[in-house]
Amino acid sequence: MSNDRLSTLLAEYVDLERLMEDPSIHSDQALVRRVGRRFAELAPIWAANQELEAARADLAAAKELAAEDSSFASEVEAVAATLPGLEEKLGEMLMPRDPSDAKDVIIEIKAGEGGQESALFAGDLLRMYTRYAEKHGWVVEVIDSQESDLGGVKDISVAVKTKGAPVGGHGVWSRMKWEGGVHRVQRVPVTESQGRIHTSAAGVLVLPEAEDVDIDIQPGDLRIDVYRSSGPGGQSVNTTDSAVRITHLPTGTVASCQNEKSQLQNKEAAMRILRARLLAQAQEAADAAAGDARKAQVRTVDRSERVRTYNFPQNRITDHRIGYTAYNLDLVLGGELDGVLDALAQSDRAARLAGDSDMPRR
Repeated sequence: MSNDRLSTLLAEYVDLERLMEDPSIHSDQALVRRVGRRFAELAPIWAANQELEAARADLAAAKELAAEDSSFASEVEAVAATLPGLEEKLGEMLMPRDPSDAKDVIIEIKAGEGGQESALFAGDLLRMYTRYAEKHGWVVEVIDSQESDLGGVKDISVAVKTKGAPVGGHGVWSRMKWEGGVHRVQRVPVTESQGRIHTSAAGVLVLPEAEDVDIDIQPGDLRIDVYRSSGPGGQSVNTTDSAVRITHLPTGTVASCQNEKSQLQNKEAAMRILRARLLAQAQEAADAAAGDARKAQVRTVDRSERVRTYNFPQNRITDHRIGYTAYNLDLVLGGELDGVLDALAQSDRAARLAGDSDMPRR
């Protein structure tokens, strides 16, 4: 356990507590959110340290009593036995964490190989994540979507947000960051007349949602194009040019939105996606500079680039990164994702305890 790091974090907690009591900060709601989020992240560390200090004080008192009366020796042993667990708990909290863990996320799901079946599977993934979010009390907001003819989705972007400050800094990103990659499905498609099992894939990209302070975007670095929205089959959705495409000229990063009827609303939604993508690029660049570059989450929406397989005939889900397999696919698609996400988080924790970089997220 690093005493220097602990002292620094405890001092930061006290400073944030004092700042939150200052009425002047409430004029800046963005600052209030950042302070509140960080305060909630440090609160469990403060509480764990208080619990450990109280146990140490109890041990010192028990030793004094035992020195005068040997009948208190058993109490010394009982209190001393609690210390290792409390120290380990606090030590785990002090491990360096992903700085984005407290953030909300933007999830992009894209149909890949498999035609209409892939679009239907992308829709299944969207429902899975929506139900998982509902179980955790998160809010899901559709930013942009392109549906397929049979009720699936070709391409969709949704924001998933916590209500209020995430407890202990465990925001949506801390759970959903493992979902990025290519997801493969094996089943008999509804479009298959002869009952043959097909394999198709959909790509998932998970980005921590950026705030204005995270990414500085200059207006002169943007090219904004407007065009007419289109729906399934190319049918016109709007009679005006309300869809918006924004290009960040220095990086060539593009974000677009056509879901809203208002050009202004589409522009705001596209900017949210653009900020998230630029933040992810900046973080990848920082990781690369530190010698810890991660592989891209989705290089191609190809079946061979899979991170997870959903096998319907066997009701099986397999995560190929950690060798996790369970036969509860029906429950997982219903939003019961905690089993596989817990296994992924545990694998990452074990890697960090062993001194390795965190588990790659493809």
